[in-house]
Amino acid sequence: MASAREMRLRIKSVKNISQVTRALETVSASKVRKAISAMMATRSYATKAWQVLTHVAEQPGRDSLHPLLSERKSVNNTLVVVVTGDRGLAGAYNSNAIRFVASRFDKNPVPVKYIAVGRKGRDLLIRRGKNVIADFSRLPAAPSFADVSAIGRLAVDAYMNGEADEVFLVYTDYVNMARQTTTVKKLLPLELVGEGLVEDFENQHNGPHAAYEYEPDMREILDEIIPRFTALQVYQAVLESLASEHAARMVAMRNATENAKELVSALQLAYNKVRQQTITNDILDIVGGAEALAAK
Repeated sequence: MASAREMRLRIKSVKNISQVTRALETVSASKVRKAISAMMATRSYATKAWQVLTHVAEQPGRDSLHPLLSERKSVNNTLVVVVTGDRGLAGAYNSNAIRFVASRFDKNPVPVKYIAVGRKGRDLLIRRGKNVIADFSRLPAAPSFADVSAIGRLAVDAYMNGEADEVFLVYTDYVNMARQTTTVKKLLPLELVGEGLVEDFENQHNGPHAAYEYEPDMREILDEIIPRFTALQVYQAVLESLASEHAARMVAMRNATENAKELVSALQLAYNKVRQQTITNDILDIVGGAEALAAK
């Protein structure tokens, strides 16, 4: 059994850790409100942009409308954009994303290349021996579209140059403070029915959709909106993941603080038992010495 001094040092150490976790919980609570506000401010626009892309992809002759809408006859390479965090202490947030990627793409029939958004995801992918071709770490605490647009441009360029025949986006979708789900979305070529920020656009309309007429020029408009809206989906995924990360960290730090309090109570009880046993032994020594002197 540990001595009383060792027990005191351990109790002090656990109390110091609980102060750190409580401070991290407070900081995450402040950040998660800002992250949710930023996410909700752009979610409606990103949703409508995805609906526009889906509707454009449903137009007759989609393969001839724009190269980003045309499906490849054969898929030889896959590109996956994985969004994680730069820091740990967020529970299973980062590991869940990488575990999802492994379950989804480890048995992919064609080679897979990865774009890592976040230092933790990059490190875990490299540790697993994955082919990481680009790394976007240390994004600002409140990233703007300009901070993230390079990720979308890289994915679009890889598809246009033939370096990737399909592009997937893996991120953590924010549901509420207690639930965040890892999600995969096929960015390129655009799927008519797929997972994402919105339900299938076709379910919201009855009957056939009317074909669009473009002014001034269809090619010019599509060249502008399709890459931009594709990059917007990456930006929204980063915001969703950021809100999920702060929520997961806040919950994890709250649980850690509560566990630390329970551990301090258990250690305090054990310390009291050790101290009581020490006092009892001292009293027995004194009584035994007194009886020996009286007998002499």
